[in-house]
Amino acid sequence: MSSKMNIRTGDTVMVITGDNSKDVGKTGKVLKVYPAAQRIVVQGRNMIIRHTKPRQQGQQGGRIEQEGTIHVSNCMLVCPNCKKPTRVGHTFIEKDGKQRKVRVCKKCSKNID
Repeated sequence: MSSKMNIRTGDTVMVITGDNSKDVGKTGKVLKVYPAAQRIVVQGRNMIIRHTKPRQQGQQGGRIEQEGTIHVSNCMLVCPNCKKPTRVGHTFIEKDGKQRKVRVCKKCSKNID
């Protein structure tokens, strides 16, 4: 399994499919990326409830609602230029005399980075 992913922390993504059907078609910001598991955490999407016990004296237990992980194949990057969900291509640009690999929007052909 490859650990290279086209989605990074801080990107805006749209949920295109998945177990949690109420989130399909909605967008959110990527908070965390787990490349080894190919999963991401999207702000306000795939909310799960964790039941916690009080671990110390005076600490409160209860139900905590937090974001769960979503497989990267169930999300699509939203281009910051054209504001549409798009596939990601790559190209090389010359910067400071060095070749840099950058992400490119497949719809508007502009750099995402």
